[in-house]
Amino acid sequence: MNEFVVYKEEEIYALVTIKNGKANAISHEVADGLNQALDKAEENQKVVILTGQDGIFSGGYDLKTMTSSPESALELVTKGSKLSHRMLSFPYPIIIACNGHAIAKGAFLLLSADYRLGTEGNFKIGLNEVMIGMTMHNAGIEIAKARLAPVYFERSVSNSEIYTPKDAVNAGFLDKTVPQDHLLPTAIKIAEMFAKLNFRAHKETKLKLRKHYLESIYNAIEQDTKEGLKPPTK
Repeated sequence: MNEFVVYKEEEIYALVTIKNGKANAISHEVADGLNQALDKAEENQKVVILTGQDGIFSGGYDLKTMTSSPESALELVTKGSKLSHRMLSFPYPIIIACNGHAIAKGAFLLLSADYRLGTEGNFKIGLNEVMIGMTMHNAGIEIAKARLAPVYFERSVSNSEIYTPKDAVNAGFLDKTVPQDHLLPTAIKIAEMFAKLNFRAHKETKLKLRKHYLESIYNAIEQDTKEGLKPPTK
């Protein structure tokens, strides 16, 4: 799609890989590349496997963009929230093969997929916004509320609790963990299973099941746009 997002299409699935430096940050270019990848997968009716680099799925939004100005930060966060909304309403299944760490927007992407496969190991998964002094945006709260286990919701959002992959399954960020060398082969097996679904029924059922929180996320994005983002404070 571009130099930061690699798209490779197989018979039944499209493998989409984020490649953006050490942190695998979500920048404007990465978000644009992911949207282009989803465009192509949708056009060709493919199950999507989204993955990152060895040891890290994504460390979150690009810090340079987030700290340059409140307006710049809001623009990127809004684009990221719209990407999550699109993923949650995407007509074909999206599987994430999480290679390791998934922090902030990296964790929100986990919450935006249909199936989340993680790597066993000493990795960190969670929402660290409050920990680094950022007030959580409205759309982020709605995404977390929709997908996290209720007992972990406030712990994750208000307290910035960070989890191991094993505990991330209990919290609701992941569905299953496997050894590193089993990650992609297992994701492909899941894609093969999902490819047997009736895609029309999958799409219509997904939209019916998620109707209320998709509306809540959409409205929260509009609210964030009006309110703006509160910069980090000490």
